[in-house]
Order: sequence, then structure tokens, then C-alpha cells
Amino acid sequence: MTLIIVESPTKARTFNAILKGQDYFVFATLGHIRDLPSNKLSVDYTKDFKPDYAIMSRKKKTVDQLKLEAQKHDEIILATDPDREGESISYHAAYILGLMNEKWPEISFKKGGKKVRRIVFHEITKNALVKALEKPEELRLDLVKAQQARRIIDRIVGYELSPLLWKKLGKNWVSAGRVQTVALRFVVEREKEIEAFNKEPYFQIYGIFKNGEEVRGKLISKDGVVYEKKIKLELFAGPYEYTTTSILKDQIEALVSDIQKDSYTVKDFEEKIIKRYPPPPFTTSLLQQDAINRFGFTSKMVMKLAQDLYEQGLITYHRTDSFNLSSAFVFRAKDFIAETYGKEYALEKPRGFRTKSRSAQEAHEAIRPTKVERTPDNALKTKKLSKNHKMIYELVYNRALATQMAEAEVKIITVSIEGKKKYLFQSEYQQVLFDGFLRVLFPEYAKKHSTKPAVKKGDAVTLQNIEPEEKLTQPPYRYTEASLIRTLEERGIGRPSTYAPILSLLQDKSYVEKEGRLLKPSNLGTAICNYLSDAFKELFDINFTAGLEERLDKIAEGSDKLLHVLREFYDPFQLILTAKEKDITPIKVKEETTEVCPKCGKPLEVKMSRFGKFFACSGYPDCKFTKSMLKYVAGKKCPLDSGRIVIRYSKTKKRFYGCENYPECKFVSFSYAQL
Repeated sequence: MTLIIVESPTKARTFNAILKGQDYFVFATLGHIRDLPSNKLSVDYTKDFKPDYAIMSRKKKTVDQLKLEAQKHDEIILATDPDREGESISYHAAYILGLMNEKWPEISFKKGGKKVRRIVFHEITKNALVKALEKPEELRLDLVKAQQARRIIDRIVGYELSPLLWKKLGKNWVSAGRVQTVALRFVVEREKEIEAFNKEPYFQIYGIFKNGEEVRGKLISKDGVVYEKKIKLELFAGPYEYTTTSILKDQIEALVSDIQKDSYTVKDFEEKIIKRYPPPPFTTSLLQQDAINRFGFTSKMVMKLAQDLYEQGLITYHRTDSFNLSSAFVFRAKDFIAETYGKEYALEKPRGFRTKSRSAQEAHEAIRPTKVERTPDNALKTKKLSKNHKMIYELVYNRALATQMAEAEVKIITVSIEGKKKYLFQSEYQQVLFDGFLRVLFPEYAKKHSTKPAVKKGDAVTLQNIEPEEKLTQPPYRYTEASLIRTLEERGIGRPSTYAPILSLLQDKSYVEKEGRLLKPSNLGTAICNYLSDAFKELFDINFTAGLEERLDKIAEGSDKLLHVLREFYDPFQLILTAKEKDITPIKVKEETTEVCPKCGKPLEVKMSRFGKFFACSGYPDCKFTKSMLKYVAGKKCPLDSGRIVIRYSKTKKRFYGCENYPECKFVSFSYAQL
């Protein structure tokens, strides 16, 4: 008998179903079983940063069961996920079973012990599992070292900086994090940029022209001088461009009058056929972004749903930054597309995509369905999926299938209407000639853009109406979870598997608040960010953080040494930390409120706890009055009594949405998308 070690009970059940009747026993560790204890630093600086790992208290029974099972089996197969975390879970399981030598920082397998193999696969299907079992590999120890380096560096930053914040804030639940604080910086700096932006009024003018049918065109220029201007600003996250025009309020009346007195003809009717190509298949961050934008899910929720789909054998591994698709999938997709949609929709040769990420491993795959024949509707019939699971599966399925479909042909039509006084209006139309991949990915787009305007060059047209629109120059938008993930990825901050926990932590700690889908820094988050980014400029610099990620990648590739990276990080960090610990200036966080205490009449103050904001009497400790501070969700009403929806938190700090009229109304939802 052979013991197979996996992380998840769901994964274990899927394995058991595939291997039923064979001499295998599948055991689930329920995630990590050995880690750095949370009640101390657990890193020994005097011994080359040696980590003091211990069996997690809640996993002691699991470890006892694992040891018993290992004694019954002659061979052990490590079958955890194919990334650094999965490799580390396998390593710690092997260490606990006495199969590893560990003379820090080097690690290796003991000779003469049980036969141990590692299998790597990117989908939980019978074919993939059989192939992996036929060609077992060795544990990839460089990936283990990269995970250890990240864990040690993040532990050092968290455990050295957090006490500094406690002293300065008087709160023992706040924390700092190497990537967490940089992610917070993007949100805080964006808020400052929005506040500093000077909104200025400008006008756009639209003309409604008629010759059988209406054509709405935007005023572009007069005498060849263009009205619209693009202005570029250099922001913390990179360049930002916004639009304005030279048309001001005091010019509108005269300009409109002059336009109305003119006569117009169609100066030009340009037609250009372009090809539109499908986007690449999903990586982790792209899946998160699309699901957040479409459904309003959180990144944490997206990852949980994708994990379930992976463990049920429906999609390939969901933590990836590769665009690679297996040859087996693309050739099956070609036949399926030809049979389902017609030969004109299938490609002669598979389409590939170049992965932008330097660290992406081409042996890995993008996220795709494990069976192209298992359409979203079929998946719902054959598997127990929730509505949310189906939404994510449908996204993955359609995106992967579309990559192997023919490009769309779209006619771009530009209608230019000019008056005798040389006022030029333009209108653009799109007509889909062949929908190609749009049929799967954006079916409504093709239906919406199926006709072209019935005017031609030289036609006289009548100005029916003129529509001046006053606008304001727009500051950069606040981040959503999706746009923040995109920014972090573009700047090389963190890795795909880290985005969901980072965003979740920022909100759980009340450093960032959500207004609808938009992320806004709290006063506490702003104060902490301002202090850390000023006191530890290099540590929380974008380029430094991205550079450290590259060093960790090099450890994983075997081209850099774990101790080199740790020393080069720690020595300058310790010098700055020692200097800053001497500064006892407190960090002040205060929010104004006009409310008064109903008990003693003194002003109420806004306080912050690990469970969020609340009101407290400024007369404390003489008066101990407190009350919760309700945060309303803009534009949302309770479906039961039309009361306003408020954000609440459970005892375990889980965010949910409820009616303001509780306890009379007991409406509850854990999903913003379902409000």
C-alpha cells in the first residue's frame, strides 16, 4: 500500500474516487501542519535566521494520525499543490515523519528511509493523476527555500514593526506587513491625489443631425483646431491621463448660436475592417479582476470558489501566472468548436499567448476547464455546484474556449460632418461582420453592433439639435479590489496567491473601508501608512518591494541563496529600526463628530477597535457610554422592509450586511453582489 498526502479533504475525496480499488490510501493534512509559532518571533538571528518551526496546536491530532498511517505503508507520495506553499506542506509532512535531514539552511532527504516521491499535476483528473504517478519526481527544495525566505522576512517585518506601532498608537492589534503596507500605500496615496486634484469645468458639444436617420456627433474642431486636450499627471502608481476641452462656460452661448446658423454635409464616411483577437486565458489575478468587476465578489471569495472547482476536478490549478495551455486541451477545443459552432469558428493552428511575468513557469498552465466537453450547463448537472461556483466556472470555461476561436471581424465606421464655417463633428460606429470568439465571450456585443448608419459621403444633413454638456475634469478613480490587484501585479508587488489575503487583511484591520466597490483608506490606515512610509522609506518603496520579490523568485529558480537574501534584507532594516525605536512620538488618529453623549452631554469621540469604529464618550473613565457606529451601503435597501443596508461584523470578524432596523428586521447577506 502507498500513502498519498494531500492538503484538502475535498481533494482527498476526488483522489479516492479516481483511485478506487487500487492500493492507495489518501490522507489530507488540512493545510499547513507545521509553522512558525505566532506567540514569538521564532527566528534566531544568531543562527543565520534559523526558523523555529513547531507543529500547530490545532493540528496535533492530524499529525498523530499521519504518523500512524505512515507506519502502515511502505511508500509515501507527496501530492500537494504545485506551488511554493504546496511544496512546503509536503516538506513539513516529510520532516514530521522523520524523512528529512535539516542542517539549516540546507535540507535533504535521509538515505535509507521510506521511499518518498513527489507528484506534480495541474488538474485533478484521472489522466493527469495516472501520468503523475507513472513519472514521480523529487521534492523541489528550491521552492521550499523560497517559501521559507518569504515566511522569515515577513515574520521579521511583522514582529519587529508591529510592537513599534503598538507603542505609538496604544493599540495592540494593529500590524505592519512587508507587502500589506505597500498595498495600503497605493490606496492612501490615491486618496491624497484625489483630494489634491483640482476639478475644473469644461464643455463638450454634441450635434444631432438628420438625413432619414439621426446621427449624433461630437464637436471635434473648428478650422482644424482641435477642442479636446489630454493632460497627463505623474501619480504614485504611474502616469494618469484625463480629458478637458478649450470650451469654457462664457463661450457656450455664442458658440452654440454660431453652430446653429451653419449648414452641414457628410464630409467623409470612412470604413475600416479590423480583426479583434480574444484576450489570453485566465491567470490568478485576471480571474480575480474579472470576477470582482462582473459579480462584485471579493478576491477572497473568488479564490475560495476556484479552489473548490479545482479540488472537484473541474478546472486546472488556480494559482498561476502563466498563459500556457496544454496541447491536449487546444486540440480538443478545436474539434469541439468546429462541431458546436461551425468550422469557420475553429482555428487551423492553436493560438498561444506570451506570458508577461518573468517568474511564470511555462510548465504550469493558465486556468482552464479540465474537459472542454463539460460546458457550464453540463457541469451544473454532473457536480454539486452553487450558483456562485457556476458563475466562476462559466467565466473560466468561456475565456479558455474563446482563446482557441477565430478572431472577430469588425467594421469601424467614422462619420465626419462639417459645416461651411468648418465646424467638424464626428461619430463612430462598429458593425460586427463576423463574431468569432465574441459569440462565446461577448454575445450581446455582436447583437448590439449589427448595423451601420444609412448616410454616405456628400449627403446634406440637417442640424436638429445641439447639446452642450458641462463636465468636470475627473481625478483618478479610487481603487477597487480588481484595479488594486492589477496595479500590484503590474508593479511586481506580491504574487498571485498573496493578493486575496492581503486585501482581506487590510479590510479586517479597518485600514481600508469599502464604499460600494471602492476602497477608501480609514484615518487609522492613513496614519499608519504615513508613518511607516516616512520612517522606513526604502522598505516600503515600490521598487524595493518588487526587487525583493525577484530575489525570492531567484531562490525558487536555484540562482540565489536563501542566506544572501536574508542578510541583505535584514542588516539595513535593523539599523533603521534601532534608530526609529528611540522616537517615542505618538501617532495621533482622530475623527471629528458632532454627536454628544446622551448620558453626560460631553462630545462623543470616534474610537477604533479590532471590530471597527464605534462612538465613545470623551468623558471616559467617568462616563463609559459607547454605541456602535453604523456604516451604510450606498444605494442599497433591505428587500424585506426597505430599510438602509449597513455593514456589520460577526464575532469572528466576518463582514456581513444587515438591515438598519435590526432586531425588528433580521435580513442578513454575506454577499454584496446579492444585495
